[in-house]
Amino acid sequence: MESPTNIQLIGNEVAIAWSDGAESFFHSEMLRAASPSAENVGERAVLGNQYGGDGPTEFPGVLVEGWEIVGNYAVRFDFSDGHRTGLYSYLRDLARKGE
Repeated sequence: MESPTNIQLIGNEVAIAWSDGAESFFHSEMLRAASPSAENVGERAVLGNQYGGDGPTEFPGVLVEGWEIVGNYAVRFDFSDGHRTGLYSYLRDLARKGE
């Protein structure tokens, strides 16, 4: 799995350079909507009941304000709406979908 080597904010986008030399660009609102957090996608309890994941799906005007690399390849973003949960370990896949 490729790891991010450089992350920069460029206006309302996040630019990521990868260890294989590739670059990806993500709009802040799209990253917020794609958050893998339980708040966004929900989670299943032991008995199979779904909790969460029923919030908004669009986040107009939300910006990335910071980030933290977690482990070798995941990133946790800090958003202007206060959201800061969800580890983005699938950013390369997300970039490929947008190509």
